[in-house]
Amino acid sequence: MGKTIRNGVWSTMITPFNEKNEIDYPALGELVDWYIAHGVEGLFAVCLSSEMFNLSRQERSELTQFIVGKASGRVPVIASGHVSDSIEEQVEDILAIAAAGADAVVLVTNRLAREDESDHVWRANLERLLEKLPADLSLGFYECPYPYKRELSPALLEWCAATERFLFLKDTSCSLPLIKAKLKAVEGSVLKIFNANATTLLDSLKAGAAGFSGIMANFHPELYVWLCRNWHTQPEEALRLMNFIGMASAHEGQPYPINAKYFISLDGVGIGLHSRSRKLEDLNETGKQMVEQLYAVSKEYAEQYKL
Repeated sequence: MGKTIRNGVWSTMITPFNEKNEIDYPALGELVDWYIAHGVEGLFAVCLSSEMFNLSRQERSELTQFIVGKASGRVPVIASGHVSDSIEEQVEDILAIAAAGADAVVLVTNRLAREDESDHVWRANLERLLEKLPADLSLGFYECPYPYKRELSPALLEWCAATERFLFLKDTSCSLPLIKAKLKAVEGSVLKIFNANATTLLDSLKAGAAGFSGIMANFHPELYVWLCRNWHTQPEEALRLMNFIGMASAHEGQPYPINAKYFISLDGVGIGLHSRSRKLEDLNETGKQMVEQLYAVSKEYAEQYKL
């Protein structure tokens, strides 16, 4: 990947578990192939969608290594696994993911300061962390909503971009004005902004966002891929598709990631619904029916918007 990152869709990967709630590696192998077959530009592994706070450091490292190996250079793989509280343990988190072969390690913004601490504290902690990491290690940021969401201000992001250490930001602000301000702050740098919010996606692409990295790329990634690739040449079709995927993103409020696992299973992947962060019964029969309906309509749109 080098000191840049591809524009387009970066799927926030889910983690399959078996009946014993161990990582289901055969299903994970199928899942990697599923994402790639649906046209994504890259994989974002070991993130909140992957239930990373419910994985041990060894599991996070092994998960990354497996995904990198299975992708086998077909698409780049970035990963987080940045979950610890102390700077010393965070260094271990990050180096373990880097050693597992990730093309970039994504830092979780809420790990660098408590919710009641200022941006000054956050920046000081980031500087301490960077001093302990290899200078050539490619990095990114993720405004992870758990255990609390810490959004980066445009001013702070501008400072981060100036370090030339960061390639990627998964923006979860769900605010087009703020995304535009952040884009202006990183203009001319190697840091690219990827929107996690489906509703504002098309407008953010028009403003200069590099692509999409959100929950809904676990349902119909090919539709997001089409939009990111074709919005500027087929604006009317892009708006029509945007209206559908924006409405469909209401499924984010359902029992995720179980609902995503169910959707993917309908597409022939041998993935179960087991999860460490949700109970199986959270997805009831009505919830399954909703996923089935989304699956049916998504397939209709995929026929119209072929890659």
